[in-house]
Amino acid sequence: MPVAAFFVLVSMTTIAQKQLTLHYDKPAANWEQTLPLGNGRLGMMPTSGITDDQITLNDITLWSGSPQDANNYDAYKKLPEITQLLLAGKNVEAQNLIDKDFVCKGPGSGGKQWGCFQTLGNLNLKFDYGNADASAYTNYHRRLSLNNAIATTSYKVGTTTYTREYFTSFSGDVDVIRLTADQPGKLNLSIAMDRKERSTTTTKGNTLQMQGRLDNGTDGNGMQYIANAKVKLSGGTLTADDNKLVIKNATSAIIYLSATTDFRDADFKTRMTQNLTSSMLKPYEQLKKEHIAKFQKLFNRVTLDLGKTDDSETTDQRLITFHNNPDADKLLPVLFYQFGRYLSISSTRVGLLPPNLQGLWANETHTPWNGDYHLDVNVQMNHFPVEVNNLSELNLPLVELVRGMVKNGERTAKAYYNADGWVAHVITNVWGWTEPGESASWGVTKAGSGWLCSNLWDHYAFTDDKAYLKSIYPILKGSAQFYNSILVKDPKSGYMVTAPSSSPENSFMMPDGSGRHASICIGATIDNQIMRELFANVINASETLGIDPDFRAQLKKRLTEIPPAGIISKDGRIQEWLEDYAETEPTHRHVSHLYGVYPASEITADGTPELAEAARKTLNVRGDDGPSWSIAYKLLFWARLHDGNRAYKLFHELMKPVTATGINYSAGGGIYPNLLSAGPPFQIDGNFGAEAGIAEMLIQSHEGYINLLPAIPDCWKAQGSVKGLKARGNFTVDITWKDGKVISYLITSPQAKKVKVKVNGKFEVINSHKSLS
Repeated sequence: MPVAAFFVLVSMTTIAQKQLTLHYDKPAANWEQTLPLGNGRLGMMPTSGITDDQITLNDITLWSGSPQDANNYDAYKKLPEITQLLLAGKNVEAQNLIDKDFVCKGPGSGGKQWGCFQTLGNLNLKFDYGNADASAYTNYHRRLSLNNAIATTSYKVGTTTYTREYFTSFSGDVDVIRLTADQPGKLNLSIAMDRKERSTTTTKGNTLQMQGRLDNGTDGNGMQYIANAKVKLSGGTLTADDNKLVIKNATSAIIYLSATTDFRDADFKTRMTQNLTSSMLKPYEQLKKEHIAKFQKLFNRVTLDLGKTDDSETTDQRLITFHNNPDADKLLPVLFYQFGRYLSISSTRVGLLPPNLQGLWANETHTPWNGDYHLDVNVQMNHFPVEVNNLSELNLPLVELVRGMVKNGERTAKAYYNADGWVAHVITNVWGWTEPGESASWGVTKAGSGWLCSNLWDHYAFTDDKAYLKSIYPILKGSAQFYNSILVKDPKSGYMVTAPSSSPENSFMMPDGSGRHASICIGATIDNQIMRELFANVINASETLGIDPDFRAQLKKRLTEIPPAGIISKDGRIQEWLEDYAETEPTHRHVSHLYGVYPASEITADGTPELAEAARKTLNVRGDDGPSWSIAYKLLFWARLHDGNRAYKLFHELMKPVTATGINYSAGGGIYPNLLSAGPPFQIDGNFGAEAGIAEMLIQSHEGYINLLPAIPDCWKAQGSVKGLKARGNFTVDITWKDGKVISYLITSPQAKKVKVKVNGKFEVINSHKSLS
C-alpha cells in the first residue's frame, strides 16, 4: 500500500496537546523532588509542604565572579618544545611541561573570580492551621502541568481544602503564587525570604525585600540583586513583623515576587519595580491567561502520541514501574520528551543566557562544577534538541554567548598558539573565559570553540536563514582560521594534526610498557572530526554568501591533509587517538571520538558502513552505564546508527530512579523523582540529550534527505504519530505510523520546494507544501 503524503492546510502552532502532567501524593522531601518552574529568566521550585513551603528562587543571570585575563602570554614560547616532545613520543614529559607553563594563570575555575551560578535564595511560607491537626492532612495532590507551565498543590486539613497555584509568568516576568482556602478566613501564614550569604532581608511597609551583592573575586563588590514580594488579599489582614509578612484570617492571597540583577542592566531596580507593579495591576486570571498563551506559543508546536497507557500512578512510582517493565508505560517516554521541551522553554529566552549545567535551577550558593558552561559536550547537549523539536529560537542565546567569547578567544589563540582566529577550550562562564583550564589532563582540550560552531551552524541548517548565516560567518571563519593555522605535520603518518591535543577528560597508557599514562597527544580523533565538519561548513557558507574564495580554497586543501573522520583500530573500533593507545578506562563516560556520528555527519549508517560498524564496536566496549548525560549521548549514537532497540535500551537505562546527590563521574546516572536527570548530582544535559535522542529515533535529516522513523524501537511500532518536528532546510514534518511503517506524512515549508525523503526504506522526491505563517 503506498504511503499517503497528505498536504493539508494546517497551522503548526495550534496543535492540540494531550494533558501532560507530573503528579505526586506527598510533599517534596528534598530539592530533587521539587517541581521546576521557569520563564527563561526566573525560576521557582516549591516543596509544597503542609506547614512549610520552601520555594527555591533563581535568576539565570545571578553569577559571582568577574571578567579576568588569565592568559599566559608567554605560553606560545613553549609550544615548539611541547610539540617536539609529542612528536618524539614523550607524551608524559609534554604533559608535565603543559602543567607548568601552558595552562591558565591563577586558580582557573577553582578561583573566586571565575565565579559560579548561584541560587537567588528561598521564599518561605509557614502556615498556621489553628486547632486543626496539620499532620493529619488528607487528599494531597501535587502537580506540574507541562501544557500550562503551572504547578498546583491541594490538600485538606480538618474540614478545609487548601489550594496553591504557582507559575513563573512568561508575560509579566514575575513569580506568582495564589493561595486559597475553600472556607472563609481559614488562610493564616507568614512569608519570609532568606539566603545563606550576602543578603539582607527587610520589610518596607507591606513589601518584603531581599537584596545583596555577590563576590566578584577581587574587591568583593560583584553582581547586585534585588527581590521584592507583595501580596493581594481577599479577606483578612496583612502586616509586617520581624522582616516577615503575616497574613491572618484570609480566604485567598496572591503573592507576587519580582527579582532582577544588574547583569547588563544598570537600572535593574527600576525594572524590578516596573515588573511587579504592572503584574499586580492585572486581574489574576488575565495574568495567568497571558502566561499560558505565551508559553503555549512555543510548547504546542509539537505533539507526540505513542498510544494509550494508564497513567494514574504518581510520577515517582511510574518511574519505578517503568524501570521494572518499560513496555508497560508508553506514555512515560512521551512525558519525558515533552518535559525536555518544557525545560528548554523554561530555562532560556532570546536576549538572555543559555541554560547552564543546571538549566536555571540551583539550590546552592556554590553549584556543582560552578553551574557553568562546559564546552566538551554539556552546553552543546543542552542545545541538541532545540532545532529538531521546533524551538529554534532558543539556540540564539548560545549564539550570543559565543559571539561574546570571540575577542577573548583571539587573545587566547595568540597567547598560547601564536595563531590566527579564536579559540575556546573546555569551560567558559558568563564573563567570556576562553583560556585553558588549570590542569593539562583536561584543561587544554581545544575542541570547545569548534564544537560550539557546530551548534551555531545547526541553527542555519534548520532555518535556512541567510541573514543569520551572514551574522555568524565571522565566528565560524575565525574558528576555522585557528585550527588551520596551528596544524603541524606528523612525520609518522604524514597527516597535518593538532598538537598538543587531547580527547576530553580521558587518558591512555603509554605504549612503552612503563605503566605511565597521559592525556596529551597529537591529533585526537575529536579534533579531526570537528575540523572536518567545521571546514566543510565554512566552505559551504563561503559559497552561499559568495565571499572568501581564497580561504575557501585553503580549507578544501586542508581537508585532503588532515586525518580522516575515523581510523579503525586492530580490534575493529574507532581509535580515540591518532595512535592506537590502550585506554586507562575503557568504559570512560566521554565518547568523544564518536563526535563524527553525532552531532556531525562524518560517520553514517548508510554512507560509511565500515566506520559505522566500528562505531558500534566502540559503543559496545564503552558500555551503556554512566552519568545521565553520558547515557543520553550513547542513546543518540545508537539512534544515528539506526538501532532503535539499542537506543531504547539506553533510554530505559537512563530512566532508572536515583536519589543520590553526591558527585559522580562513572556509572549510576539516572532520573530523580521530579524527572530531572541525575549525574548525580542534578545536571540538566541528561534531560536534553534524551529528548534529542527520542527525536532522532523518529526523524533524521543530516545526510541530505529526510529519513522518517530511522530508528523506531519495536515497542513503539504498533501505532503512533508525531506532529511538528523540524528537518534541515526549514521543513516541518508530521508522521503517522502503524506496525512500524509510515502510513501518512506531511512536509511543509515557508515556500514549496522539492525535498528528498526516505520512507519505509525507499527514497521519494516530493514537493513540500507551503506552510501557513
